[in-house]
Amino acid sequence: MSDHVVITRADNVLEIRLDRPEKKNALTRAMYDAMADAFEQADADPALRVALLTGTGDTFTSGNDITDFQSRGAVDGRSSASRFLPAISSMRKPLVAAVNGTAVGVGTTMLAHCDLIVAARSARFVMPFTSLGLVPEAASSLLFPRLLGNQRASALLLLGEPLDAETALQWGFVNRVVDDAALMDAARELARRLAALPPQAVRLTKRLLRSAERMAFPDFLDLCATVQGMCHNTEDHLEAVSAFLEKRPPVFQGR
Repeated sequence: MSDHVVITRADNVLEIRLDRPEKKNALTRAMYDAMADAFEQADADPALRVALLTGTGDTFTSGNDITDFQSRGAVDGRSSASRFLPAISSMRKPLVAAVNGTAVGVGTTMLAHCDLIVAARSARFVMPFTSLGLVPEAASSLLFPRLLGNQRASALLLLGEPLDAETALQWGFVNRVVDDAALMDAARELARRLAALPPQAVRLTKRLLRSAERMAFPDFLDLCATVQGMCHNTEDHLEAVSAFLEKRPPVFQGR
């Protein structure tokens, strides 16, 4: 278990908190593994009916910790979240997200796999994949057009345009927007309401909802992982990483 992912439980709800505020909750491999463990625990424990995911501080997550992945010598884009993405996308029990601030990259794409989303007014959703020489992961290029429509999804995924909380509510990406101070109370109240419902009916309803929207989803998820792995070895991605670490504007030469 990672020191930067705090797991607590209250009655039938498992709360998963990203707890690395000094690094804007940037995700390390250990944090991915800890979240995957928590999702699997929630599904396996009959006493748990709902999982709640949030972050500490003013940022939900700033995405991957580039230094951590570089230092570990990743050679395949699949390695960063090889357990996390299947775990979150295949959860049988409801997953509520409480977005406490900016969600960058995978911080936003993972939310497409959550069942209910409560956002603080300060929340912003940003997916800067193309500017980093990458493609969106976690099947987001399939899910976001279905959630938001093709034109809106194109602006978010191609241009990396940020989405504020109120617009996300209007577009149907989040369920509720609340004042920052009220975020956890609102998210926990939703989690408790779900936990109070008949658990089998909730699980089966989620299964029906996801089956209807994700035909051939495992194949698409695997395709996304393959293409992402290819991008991790391109000159454009290596240049984006170098520019980030050297604090300079990137110069892309890719074709």
